[in-house]
Amino acid sequence: MKFRTVIATTCAALAVSLAGAVSAQAQAVTKNVEAAIPNIPGKSLIAVEVDYAPGEASPSHTHAQSAFIYAYVISGAIESKVNDGETAGESWSEPPGATHSISRNASKTEPAKLLAIFVLDTNDKALTTPVK
Repeated sequence: MKFRTVIATTCAALAVSLAGAVSAQAQAVTKNVEAAIPNIPGKSLIAVEVDYAPGEASPSHTHAQSAFIYAYVISGAIESKVNDGETAGESWSEPPGATHSISRNASKTEPAKLLAIFVLDTNDKALTTPVK
């Protein structure tokens, strides 16, 4: 029972940091993996699934300054735009320091899910910060 409480608390804290305090409709975020990369000292890998309800969107945001991110849509249709790039749909990457200006479910009727893989400095704690 105590182990479940620790896992639930950890997932809830991650969901709040990823979705940001600005969004009234926070996406459901589930951490799949968090591990130090053994052959790259000071670097870690974190993988999360992000579930979007129909029509749901994230506010414009940035990620941890050291983070390189690869995202892949698992189900549904998601629109994403990073910096001044093209609007992406199936998969995309984000370089460190990028602004993620669009991240939304393209469907008003169907849910969508993506897998985001972060490679970042182990000491970076806030994965997502809303752009003001």
